[in-house]
Amino acid sequence: MTTHRQPKSAIVGTGHYAPARVLTNVELERMVDTSDAWISERTGIRERRIAAEGESTSDMASAASRSALEFAGLEASDLDMIIVGTVTGDSPMPATAVNVQQKIGANGIPAFDISAACAGFLYGLSIADQFIRTGQMQRILVIGVELLSRVLNWSDRTTCVLFGDGAGAVVLGPTEPSDGASRGVISTKIFTDGSLANTLTIPGGGSEMPLTHISLDEAKNKVQMAGSEVFKVAVKNLTSASRAAIEAAGLSASDIDWVVAHQANLRILTQVASRLDIPVERFVINIERYGNTSSASIPIALDEAVRDGRIKPGQTVLMCALGAGISWGSALVRM
Repeated sequence: MTTHRQPKSAIVGTGHYAPARVLTNVELERMVDTSDAWISERTGIRERRIAAEGESTSDMASAASRSALEFAGLEASDLDMIIVGTVTGDSPMPATAVNVQQKIGANGIPAFDISAACAGFLYGLSIADQFIRTGQMQRILVIGVELLSRVLNWSDRTTCVLFGDGAGAVVLGPTEPSDGASRGVISTKIFTDGSLANTLTIPGGGSEMPLTHISLDEAKNKVQMAGSEVFKVAVKNLTSASRAAIEAAGLSASDIDWVVAHQANLRILTQVASRLDIPVERFVINIERYGNTSSASIPIALDEAVRDGRIKPGQTVLMCALGAGISWGSALVRM
């Protein structure tokens, strides 16, 4: 009797894109009441990237996608689905994924957006993993992309210093028999607590608060955040979600080779590292150069670490993120 191994999904290609324009903390000192020392000491951020005039969310996503496809040795025509995690799409409709589909030449396949803010990439990864495990799809492009510079209130020093623009992408494909049983996505965990929705939000621009002259004057179409509340929830929930992923796989902290966490705040990362008992040296950290790029932060950091050789084939990588919703999650992947 022949037994068929259930397919698993594996990351077969990574890519990212960052706009050319660099905005440093020193430049921000001239724009808002803040200082380089204040920003870097409290967040770990020294600079961030800002999209060029005329550059769209789908432009950045398409550039990251082409990079991931090239890495995987695939063409856009090889894809079965495109999932884009973003809260800063090209327009309210259609989905940004539709524009990416056209720009990279992946015509005729399902393409859609998901809105889970900073956790968007992990939500997309979890969805794609299910399609491949059930055999319905073979190759899926998962993108995290944000153009946050256009939804920031540049007079609000509590938010405008934190965020940057960028895009990251991965191609998921089924594991091959030659890969053995270990390679691929081991587990994904996703969560939401809507009772905390007001801690991080863009309140205006939807059906509940349509844009008017008054709401625009009050910057209701810009990011608003209760920073201290988000900080506390982030440390707690990133730790718990990461532990859940590790324990579900029957592993321990010592089995984790690298942690690729959402790059929101360096102090959050160091506290999560301490609570998980994983040395911070095993965290991939690039927040000093990009700031918080929301859903793009994990795939950008992952691609950099894969390409520079830090993350090697066969190593176990833990990913975790938390964003507006409040939504959060984790994923455990053997590369």
